[in-house]
Amino acid sequence: MDRVVKPPEVLAIIQARGGSKGLVGKNLRPLHGHPLVAYSVASAKAASRITRVIISTDDAQIAECARSYGAEVPFLRPAELAEDDALDFPLFVHALEWLDKNEGYRPKAVVQLRPTTPLRPRGMIDEAIGILLDDPQADCIRGVTTPKQNPFKMWKDGPDGYMLPLVPTDLVEQYNMPRQRLPRAHWQTGHVDVIRTETITELRSLTGNKVRPIMIDPAYCVDIDTMTDLEDAGRLIAAQMVDIDIPQRPPGSHADIWPAGLGLLVLDFDGVMTDNRVLVREDGREAVFCNRGDGMGLSFLRQRGIPVVVLSTETNPVVAARCLKLKIDCQQGLEDKASALAALAAARGVPLSQVTYVGNDVNDIGCMQAAGYAVAVADAHPAALAEADLVLKNSGGNGAVRELCDIILSHLFAKDTHA
Repeated sequence: MDRVVKPPEVLAIIQARGGSKGLVGKNLRPLHGHPLVAYSVASAKAASRITRVIISTDDAQIAECARSYGAEVPFLRPAELAEDDALDFPLFVHALEWLDKNEGYRPKAVVQLRPTTPLRPRGMIDEAIGILLDDPQADCIRGVTTPKQNPFKMWKDGPDGYMLPLVPTDLVEQYNMPRQRLPRAHWQTGHVDVIRTETITELRSLTGNKVRPIMIDPAYCVDIDTMTDLEDAGRLIAAQMVDIDIPQRPPGSHADIWPAGLGLLVLDFDGVMTDNRVLVREDGREAVFCNRGDGMGLSFLRQRGIPVVVLSTETNPVVAARCLKLKIDCQQGLEDKASALAALAAARGVPLSQVTYVGNDVNDIGCMQAAGYAVAVADAHPAALAEADLVLKNSGGNGAVRELCDIILSHLFAKDTHA
Protein backbone atom coordinates (compact mmCIF):
# COMPACT_ATOMS: atom_id res chain seq x y z
CA MET A 1 0.00 0.00 0.00
CA ASP A 2 1.32 3.41 -0.97
CA ARG A 3 2.06 5.66 1.97
CA VAL A 4 0.00 8.84 2.08
CA VAL A 5 2.28 11.87 2.11
CA LYS A 6 0.95 14.58 4.33
CA PRO A 7 1.19 18.06 2.79
CA PRO A 8 3.54 20.47 4.56
CA GLU A 9 2.11 22.77 7.20
CA VAL A 10 1.77 26.27 5.74
CA LEU A 11 0.61 28.96 8.13
CA ALA A 12 -0.99 32.19 6.92
CA ILE A 13 -0.57 35.14 9.27
CA ILE A 14 -2.75 38.18 8.64
CA GLN A 15 -1.36 41.22 10.40
CA ALA A 16 -3.99 43.80 11.32
CA ARG A 17 -3.43 46.26 14.12
CA GLY A 18 -6.18 48.51 15.38
CA GLY A 19 -4.34 51.81 15.66
CA SER A 20 -4.21 53.03 12.07
CA LYS A 21 -3.63 56.78 12.03
CA GLY A 22 -3.83 57.63 8.31
CA LEU A 23 -7.25 56.05 7.81
CA VAL A 24 -8.82 55.44 11.21
CA GLY A 25 -10.28 51.96 11.61
CA LYS A 26 -8.84 51.00 8.24
CA ASN A 27 -8.90 47.23 8.68
CA LEU A 28 -12.63 47.25 9.44
CA ARG A 29 -13.62 49.75 6.77
CA PRO A 30 -16.20 48.31 4.36
CA LEU A 31 -15.01 47.36 0.88
CA HIS A 32 -17.74 46.24 -1.50
CA GLY A 33 -19.92 45.06 1.37
CA HIS A 34 -17.24 43.39 3.52
CA PRO A 35 -14.66 44.62 6.06
CA LEU A 36 -11.23 45.18 4.52
CA VAL A 37 -9.60 42.48 6.65
CA ALA A 38 -12.10 39.89 5.36
CA TYR A 39 -10.47 39.91 1.91
CA SER A 40 -7.17 38.61 3.28
CA VAL A 41 -9.06 35.91 5.18
CA ALA A 42 -10.92 34.97 2.00
CA SER A 43 -7.71 34.75 -0.02
CA ALA A 44 -6.05 32.59 2.62
CA LYS A 45 -9.06 30.28 3.02
CA ALA A 46 -9.26 29.82 -0.75
CA ALA A 47 -5.61 28.74 -1.03
CA SER A 48 -5.48 24.94 -1.06
CA ARG A 49 -1.85 24.84 0.13
CA ILE A 50 -2.50 26.89 3.25
CA THR A 51 -3.28 24.59 6.16
CA ARG A 52 -4.01 27.17 8.85
CA VAL A 53 -5.09 30.82 8.92
CA ILE A 54 -4.57 33.06 11.95
CA ILE A 55 -4.74 36.78 12.54
CA SER A 56 -2.23 38.72 14.62
CA THR A 57 -3.98 41.77 16.03
CA ASP A 58 -4.11 43.85 19.18
CA ASP A 59 -7.74 44.83 18.57
CA ALA A 60 -10.64 42.75 19.93
CA GLN A 61 -13.08 44.03 17.31
CA ILE A 62 -10.75 43.11 14.43
CA ALA A 63 -10.18 39.74 16.07
CA GLU A 64 -13.90 39.02 16.27
CA CYS A 65 -14.48 40.17 12.69
CA ALA A 66 -11.67 37.99 11.33
CA ARG A 67 -12.87 35.04 13.40
CA SER A 68 -16.39 35.40 11.99
CA TYR A 69 -14.97 35.13 8.46
CA GLY A 70 -13.04 31.97 9.28
CA ALA A 71 -9.64 32.97 10.69
CA GLU A 72 -8.27 31.68 14.00
CA VAL A 73 -7.39 34.12 16.78
CA PRO A 74 -5.23 32.08 19.17
CA PHE A 75 -3.89 35.19 20.91
CA LEU A 76 -4.00 38.98 20.94
CA ARG A 77 -0.80 40.69 19.90
CA PRO A 78 1.03 42.55 22.71
CA ALA A 79 0.55 46.31 22.59
CA GLU A 80 4.27 46.98 22.10
CA LEU A 81 4.10 45.06 18.79
CA ALA A 82 1.27 47.26 17.52
CA GLU A 83 2.81 50.72 17.78
CA ASP A 84 2.97 53.02 14.75
CA ASP A 85 6.67 52.31 14.24
CA ALA A 86 6.51 48.58 15.05
CA LEU A 87 8.27 46.34 12.52
CA ASP A 88 6.78 43.20 11.00
CA PHE A 89 9.54 40.83 12.07
CA PRO A 90 8.88 40.85 15.86
CA LEU A 91 5.19 40.04 15.40
CA PHE A 92 6.07 36.97 13.32
CA VAL A 93 8.59 35.84 15.92
CA HIS A 94 5.92 36.33 18.58
CA ALA A 95 3.35 34.31 16.62
CA LEU A 96 5.69 31.39 15.94
CA GLU A 97 7.02 31.29 19.50
CA TRP A 98 3.50 31.43 20.96
CA LEU A 99 2.24 28.62 18.73
CA ASP A 100 5.31 26.49 19.47
CA LYS A 101 5.14 27.01 23.21
CA ASN A 102 1.37 26.65 23.63
CA GLU A 103 0.52 24.13 20.92
CA GLY A 104 3.78 22.55 19.78
CA TYR A 105 2.89 23.82 16.32
CA ARG A 106 5.75 24.42 13.86
CA PRO A 107 4.86 25.19 10.23
CA LYS A 108 7.22 24.59 7.34
CA ALA A 109 6.43 27.96 5.78
CA VAL A 110 4.65 31.17 6.71
CA VAL A 111 2.52 33.28 4.38
CA GLN A 112 2.45 36.97 5.20
CA LEU A 113 -0.80 38.69 4.19
CA ARG A 114 -1.44 42.39 4.63
CA PRO A 115 -5.11 43.52 4.69
CA THR A 116 -4.15 46.78 3.00
CA THR A 117 -3.47 44.87 -0.24
CA PRO A 118 -6.86 43.19 -0.72
CA LEU A 119 -6.88 42.60 -4.48
CA ARG A 120 -5.02 39.30 -4.69
CA PRO A 121 -5.33 37.45 -8.02
CA ARG A 122 -7.14 34.16 -7.58
CA GLY A 123 -4.64 31.28 -7.26
CA MET A 124 -1.67 33.56 -6.67
CA ILE A 125 -1.00 32.39 -3.10
CA ASP A 126 -0.89 28.72 -4.06
CA GLU A 127 1.45 29.58 -6.92
CA ALA A 128 3.78 31.47 -4.58
CA ILE A 129 3.82 28.59 -2.07
CA GLY A 130 4.63 26.18 -4.89
CA ILE A 131 7.59 28.26 -5.99
CA LEU A 132 9.07 28.13 -2.47
CA LEU A 133 8.45 24.42 -1.92
CA ASP A 134 9.93 23.54 -5.31
CA ASP A 135 13.17 25.43 -4.59
CA PRO A 136 14.91 24.21 -1.42
CA GLN A 137 17.45 27.05 -1.71
CA ALA A 138 14.87 29.85 -1.66
CA ASP A 139 14.43 31.72 1.61
CA CYS A 140 11.38 33.71 0.57
CA ILE A 141 8.95 34.40 -2.27
CA ARG A 142 7.90 38.03 -2.57
CA GLY A 143 5.06 39.55 -4.59
CA VAL A 144 6.36 42.21 -6.96
CA THR A 145 5.26 44.19 -9.99
CA THR A 146 6.96 46.22 -12.69
CA PRO A 147 7.36 49.80 -11.43
CA LYS A 148 6.13 52.73 -13.49
CA GLN A 149 9.51 54.42 -13.06
CA ASN A 150 12.84 52.59 -13.22
CA PRO A 151 15.00 53.32 -10.14
CA PHE A 152 18.10 53.56 -12.36
CA LYS A 153 16.65 56.85 -13.58
CA MET A 154 16.14 58.18 -10.05
CA TRP A 155 18.29 60.58 -8.04
CA LYS A 156 19.00 61.38 -4.41
CA ASP A 157 20.18 64.54 -2.71
CA GLY A 158 23.97 64.84 -2.53
CA PRO A 159 26.35 67.28 -0.85
CA ASP A 160 26.31 70.97 -1.73
CA GLY A 161 22.85 70.72 -3.34
CA TYR A 162 23.98 68.51 -6.24
CA MET A 163 22.11 65.28 -7.03
CA LEU A 164 23.61 61.82 -7.16
CA PRO A 165 22.23 58.68 -8.88
CA LEU A 166 20.01 56.77 -6.45
CA VAL A 167 21.32 53.36 -7.55
CA PRO A 168 25.11 52.84 -7.76
CA THR A 169 26.01 50.95 -10.93
CA ASP A 170 28.81 50.28 -13.38
CA LEU A 171 26.62 51.56 -16.21
CA VAL A 172 27.74 54.83 -17.79
CA GLU A 173 25.10 57.52 -17.23
CA GLN A 174 22.32 54.98 -16.76
CA TYR A 175 19.87 57.84 -16.24
CA ASN A 176 20.33 58.77 -19.91
CA MET A 177 19.84 55.23 -21.24
CA PRO A 178 16.62 53.96 -22.82
CA ARG A 179 14.67 51.84 -20.33
CA GLN A 180 15.07 48.76 -22.56
CA ARG A 181 18.83 48.75 -21.83
CA LEU A 182 18.48 49.10 -18.06
CA PRO A 183 18.39 46.17 -15.61
CA ARG A 184 14.88 44.86 -14.93
CA ALA A 185 13.55 46.31 -11.67
CA HIS A 186 10.78 45.02 -9.35
CA TRP A 187 8.57 46.91 -6.91
CA GLN A 188 7.32 44.92 -3.91
CA THR A 189 3.55 45.16 -3.68
CA GLY A 190 2.61 43.67 -0.31
CA HIS A 191 0.21 41.12 -1.85
CA VAL A 192 2.03 38.09 -0.47
CA ASP A 193 5.30 36.91 1.05
CA VAL A 194 5.91 33.18 1.49
CA ILE A 195 8.70 32.69 3.98
CA ARG A 196 10.49 29.50 4.95
CA THR A 197 10.18 29.18 8.72
CA GLU A 198 13.95 28.83 9.14
CA THR A 199 14.35 32.20 7.45
CA ILE A 200 12.57 33.71 10.45
CA THR A 201 13.91 31.52 13.23
CA GLU A 202 17.50 31.05 12.07
CA LEU A 203 18.32 33.87 9.66
CA ARG A 204 16.28 36.28 11.82
CA SER A 205 14.72 37.82 8.74
CA LEU A 206 11.42 37.92 6.83
CA THR A 207 13.30 37.89 3.55
CA GLY A 208 16.56 36.01 3.86
CA ASN A 209 19.22 36.09 1.17
CA LYS A 210 17.69 34.15 -1.72
CA VAL A 211 14.41 35.71 -2.76
CA ARG A 212 12.33 34.64 -5.72
CA PRO A 213 9.66 36.87 -7.26
CA ILE A 214 6.04 36.20 -8.09
CA MET A 215 4.82 38.81 -10.54
CA ILE A 216 1.58 40.70 -9.83
CA ASP A 217 -0.45 42.33 -12.59
CA PRO A 218 -0.38 46.12 -11.99
CA ALA A 219 -4.19 46.15 -12.29
CA TYR A 220 -4.31 44.48 -8.84
CA CYS A 221 -1.84 46.86 -7.21
CA VAL A 222 -4.02 49.03 -5.00
CA ASP A 223 -2.60 49.69 -1.54
CA ILE A 224 -5.23 50.97 0.89
CA ASP A 225 -3.96 54.05 2.69
CA THR A 226 -6.74 56.60 2.05
CA MET A 227 -10.50 56.63 1.39
CA THR A 228 -9.69 57.26 -2.28
CA ASP A 229 -7.69 54.01 -2.36
CA LEU A 230 -10.61 52.18 -0.76
CA GLU A 231 -13.06 53.60 -3.29
CA ASP A 232 -10.73 52.74 -6.19
CA ALA A 233 -10.55 49.13 -5.00
CA GLY A 234 -14.33 49.02 -4.65
CA ARG A 235 -14.82 50.24 -8.21
CA LEU A 236 -12.45 47.58 -9.57
CA ILE A 237 -14.37 44.85 -7.72
CA ALA A 238 -17.76 46.22 -8.76
CA ALA A 239 -16.73 46.43 -12.42
CA GLN A 240 -15.37 42.85 -12.20
CA MET A 241 -12.01 44.08 -13.49
CA VAL A 242 -10.11 41.92 -10.99
CA ASP A 243 -10.48 38.18 -10.43
CA ILE A 244 -10.21 37.77 -6.65
CA ASP A 245 -11.67 35.61 -3.90
CA ILE A 246 -14.70 37.46 -2.49
CA PRO A 247 -15.38 36.99 1.24
CA GLN A 248 -18.31 34.79 2.24
CA ARG A 249 -20.80 36.05 4.77
CA PRO A 250 -20.13 34.65 8.26
CA PRO A 251 -22.37 31.70 9.27
CA GLY A 252 -25.34 32.89 11.29
CA SER A 253 -25.20 36.40 9.82
CA HIS A 254 -28.23 38.20 8.53
CA ALA A 255 -27.29 37.10 5.04
CA ASP A 256 -27.63 33.44 6.01
CA ILE A 257 -31.21 33.64 7.23
CA TRP A 258 -32.48 35.82 4.38
CA PRO A 259 -34.97 35.69 2.73
CA ALA A 260 -36.88 33.94 5.53
CA GLY A 261 -39.93 36.06 6.29
CA LEU A 262 -39.64 38.09 3.08
CA GLY A 263 -42.85 40.09 3.10
CA LEU A 264 -42.05 42.88 0.67
CA LEU A 265 -39.40 43.62 -1.94
CA VAL A 266 -38.77 47.32 -2.57
CA LEU A 267 -36.64 48.59 -5.44
CA ASP A 268 -35.09 51.90 -6.30
CA PHE A 269 -35.55 52.70 -10.00
CA ASP A 270 -32.63 54.69 -11.46
CA GLY A 271 -29.39 52.72 -11.15
CA VAL A 272 -31.22 49.54 -10.10
CA MET A 273 -33.82 48.88 -12.77
CA THR A 274 -31.83 51.06 -15.18
CA ASP A 275 -28.11 51.39 -15.89
CA ASN A 276 -28.23 54.99 -14.59
CA ARG A 277 -27.88 56.47 -18.05
CA VAL A 278 -30.51 58.73 -19.57
CA LEU A 279 -31.14 59.48 -23.24
CA VAL A 280 -32.31 63.08 -23.68
CA ARG A 281 -34.15 63.91 -26.90
CA GLU A 282 -34.21 67.31 -28.59
CA ASP A 283 -37.69 68.03 -27.25
CA GLY A 284 -36.55 67.32 -23.68
CA ARG A 285 -38.13 63.89 -23.39
CA GLU A 286 -36.01 61.32 -21.60
CA ALA A 287 -35.53 57.59 -22.11
CA VAL A 288 -33.73 55.05 -19.96
CA PHE A 289 -32.10 51.67 -20.52
CA CYS A 290 -33.61 48.64 -18.78
CA ASN A 291 -33.06 44.90 -18.87
CA ARG A 292 -35.75 42.54 -20.17
CA GLY A 293 -34.47 39.75 -17.94
CA ASP A 294 -35.36 41.84 -14.88
CA GLY A 295 -38.99 41.83 -15.97
CA MET A 296 -39.03 38.05 -16.32
CA GLY A 297 -37.56 37.62 -12.85
CA LEU A 298 -40.11 39.98 -11.31
CA SER A 299 -42.94 38.06 -13.01
CA PHE A 300 -41.69 34.87 -11.34
CA LEU A 301 -41.79 36.61 -7.94
CA ARG A 302 -45.30 37.84 -8.66
CA GLN A 303 -46.39 34.27 -9.41
CA ARG A 304 -44.99 33.26 -6.03
CA GLY A 305 -47.04 35.95 -4.33
CA ILE A 306 -44.12 38.18 -3.33
CA PRO A 307 -45.18 41.83 -3.55
CA VAL A 308 -42.79 44.23 -5.28
CA VAL A 309 -42.89 48.03 -5.10
CA VAL A 310 -40.67 50.71 -6.66
CA LEU A 311 -39.82 53.83 -4.66
CA SER A 312 -38.16 56.59 -6.69
CA THR A 313 -37.23 60.23 -6.35
CA GLU A 314 -37.49 60.53 -10.16
CA THR A 315 -40.51 62.45 -11.50
CA ASN A 316 -40.24 61.37 -15.13
CA PRO A 317 -43.31 59.37 -16.28
CA VAL A 318 -40.98 56.66 -17.63
CA VAL A 319 -40.88 55.23 -14.08
CA ALA A 320 -44.64 54.70 -13.92
CA ALA A 321 -44.71 53.45 -17.51
CA ARG A 322 -42.10 50.79 -16.87
CA CYS A 323 -43.72 49.67 -13.62
CA LEU A 324 -47.15 49.51 -15.27
CA LYS A 325 -45.75 47.21 -17.96
CA LEU A 326 -44.15 45.00 -15.31
CA LYS A 327 -47.37 45.01 -13.25
CA ILE A 328 -45.70 46.27 -10.09
CA ASP A 329 -46.72 49.21 -7.89
CA CYS A 330 -44.62 52.36 -7.74
CA GLN A 331 -44.35 55.64 -5.91
CA GLN A 332 -42.27 58.36 -7.53
CA GLY A 333 -41.27 61.95 -6.98
CA LEU A 334 -40.41 61.14 -3.35
CA GLU A 335 -38.28 63.55 -1.34
CA ASP A 336 -38.02 61.35 1.75
CA LYS A 337 -37.76 57.72 0.65
CA ALA A 338 -37.13 56.38 4.15
CA SER A 339 -40.41 57.83 5.43
CA ALA A 340 -42.19 56.54 2.35
CA LEU A 341 -40.79 53.07 2.99
CA ALA A 342 -41.98 53.09 6.61
CA ALA A 343 -45.45 54.26 5.55
CA LEU A 344 -45.59 51.64 2.78
CA ALA A 345 -44.68 48.81 5.14
CA ALA A 346 -47.21 49.97 7.73
CA ALA A 347 -49.97 50.28 5.13
CA ARG A 348 -49.34 46.73 3.94
CA GLY A 349 -48.98 45.33 7.45
CA VAL A 350 -45.42 44.16 6.83
CA PRO A 351 -42.79 44.67 9.56
CA LEU A 352 -39.72 46.52 8.33
CA SER A 353 -37.73 43.48 9.45
CA GLN A 354 -39.40 41.55 6.60
CA VAL A 355 -38.68 44.20 3.97
CA THR A 356 -35.81 43.78 1.49
CA TYR A 357 -34.66 47.03 -0.10
CA VAL A 358 -32.46 47.32 -3.19
CA GLY A 359 -30.54 50.55 -3.78
CA ASN A 360 -27.51 52.02 -5.49
CA ASP A 361 -26.80 55.52 -4.19
CA VAL A 362 -26.58 57.74 -1.12
CA ASN A 363 -30.30 58.63 -1.24
CA ASP A 364 -31.04 54.94 -0.66
CA ILE A 365 -29.04 54.67 2.57
CA GLY A 366 -31.97 55.62 4.85
CA CYS A 367 -34.09 52.85 3.32
CA MET A 368 -31.22 50.35 3.44
CA GLN A 369 -30.73 51.06 7.13
CA ALA A 370 -34.45 50.84 7.92
CA ALA A 371 -35.16 47.65 5.99
CA GLY A 372 -34.59 44.23 7.49
CA TYR A 373 -32.32 43.31 4.60
CA ALA A 374 -30.36 45.66 2.32
CA VAL A 375 -29.13 44.82 -1.16
CA ALA A 376 -26.83 46.89 -3.39
CA VAL A 377 -26.14 46.48 -7.11
CA ALA A 378 -22.52 45.82 -8.07
CA ASP A 379 -21.81 49.36 -9.28
CA ALA A 380 -23.44 51.10 -6.32
CA HIS A 381 -21.87 54.11 -4.63
CA PRO A 382 -19.30 53.04 -1.97
CA ALA A 383 -21.49 54.49 0.79
CA ALA A 384 -24.41 52.32 -0.33
CA LEU A 385 -22.18 49.27 -0.66
CA ALA A 386 -21.12 49.77 2.96
CA GLU A 387 -24.75 49.41 4.11
CA ALA A 388 -25.51 46.29 2.09
CA ASP A 389 -26.13 42.84 3.53
CA LEU A 390 -25.76 41.52 -0.01
CA VAL A 391 -23.82 42.99 -2.95
CA LEU A 392 -25.01 41.62 -6.28
CA LYS A 393 -22.57 40.53 -8.98
CA ASN A 394 -24.41 42.45 -11.72
CA SER A 395 -24.75 46.21 -12.07
CA GLY A 396 -27.98 48.17 -12.28
CA GLY A 397 -29.86 47.76 -15.54
CA ASN A 398 -27.58 44.87 -16.48
CA GLY A 399 -29.35 41.97 -14.84
CA ALA A 400 -29.01 42.90 -11.17
CA VAL A 401 -32.74 42.64 -10.46
CA ARG A 402 -32.99 39.30 -12.29
CA GLU A 403 -29.99 38.04 -10.29
CA LEU A 404 -31.75 38.97 -7.05
CA CYS A 405 -35.01 37.37 -8.19
CA ASP A 406 -33.16 34.16 -8.96
CA ILE A 407 -31.52 34.21 -5.52
CA ILE A 408 -34.88 34.70 -3.82
CA LEU A 409 -36.48 31.94 -5.85
CA SER A 410 -33.63 29.53 -5.14
CA HIS A 411 -34.04 30.15 -1.40
CA LEU A 412 -37.78 29.65 -1.60
CA PHE A 413 -37.37 26.48 -3.69
CA ALA A 414 -34.88 25.07 -1.20
CA LYS A 415 -37.27 25.89 1.63
CA ASP A 416 -40.17 24.19 -0.14
CA THR A 417 -38.03 21.14 -0.96
CA HIS A 418 -37.05 20.61 2.70
CA ALA A 419 -40.46 21.42 4.14
